Amino acid sequence: MPVPRRRLPDPRTLGLAAAFVLAVAALLAPRLPTRGTAWHLLAIVDVTGSMNVRDYSRDGRPVSRLDTVKRTLRDMASRLPCGSRLGLGIFTERRSFLLFEPVEVCADFAPLDGAIAALDWRMAWEGDSYVASGLYSAIALAAPLGAELLFFTDGQEAPPLPASGAPRFDGEAGAVRGLLVGVGGTTPAPIPKFDRDGRETGFYAMTDVPQENRHGLPPAGSEVREGWHPRNAPWGANEPSGEEHLSAVRTSHLEALAAATGLTYVPLADAAALAAGVESAARPHPVPGVMDSAPVPAGLALLVLCGLFTSQALAARRFRSTEKRTAP
Repeated sequence: MPVPRRRLPDPRTLGLAAAFVLAVAALLAPRLPTRGTAWHLLAIVDVTGSMNVRDYSRDGRPVSRLDTVKRTLRDMASRLPCGSRLGLGIFTERRSFLLFEPVEVCADFAPLDGAIAALDWRMAWEGDSYVASGLYSAIALAAPLGAELLFFTDGQEAPPLPASGAPRFDGEAGAVRGLLVGVGGTTPAPIPKFDRDGRETGFYAMTDVPQENRHGLPPAGSEVREGWHPRNAPWGANEPSGEEHLSAVRTSHLEALAAATGLTYVPLADAAALAAGVESAARPHPVPGVMDSAPVPAGLALLVLCGLFTSQALAARRFRSTEKRTAP
């Protein structure tokens, strides 16, 4: 008496069963604990008058330095990993002002993005721009927050630095790390001028702004100036001339400030370059995270189903081809 053969399960049935098991596994898959890297940053943006200079372009149109900083900072914030924190402040006159302490970039992205977009030169309470003092003030703000600093400025001191140079940094160099970001082109460009109602009325002329800082001791060589007198005219008798009514990024000044404070100087580029600068200059902060393992079994289930439907379609195609060949 012949022994009956055991019928093997249909491959399609096995495939559907496997896909079902994998789908159930995806529903029950655990969330695994992980460790990620995040950044704690404080961005201080120069909002003084020279930041209105339009020496950038976008879509073929001139764009101001301040608008370029805002766009780049917003794009960089969107690239930061969740768990990172970003605070915001402004610089004008001789100090930096904190708008809000660092907040989580994912949970609070909408208000953070809106605050950056709302930065405006009208926030400045004085027309002076003591960049060195403002940078030192920003470092003092960042230190108790445990944040690395992003300081955006073109570096133009207004009034110009005295002959003695920039004020000395009394803090500990490198205690606060971060980036000193140089903003603006290298070719001097005119600075827009506005009336008291905020309407643009033209550009600053040479006689509108101080061309020389005459506080402290006169510079070396001033005795050869016309009309010089050691007591009555130690800077000479003539009004100074210069290009302080024009503005370009003061790279050498910013590099010297970066060296004195322990920051890293970078020129403003795009958001990717700014994020790369943050990664190289700032301290990473490990943050706990979770990884959802459900995509692994879910993806396998999808592959199995795709394989089943593909094999079914190929089998039907072969069957139709065979029928055509055997038809009388």
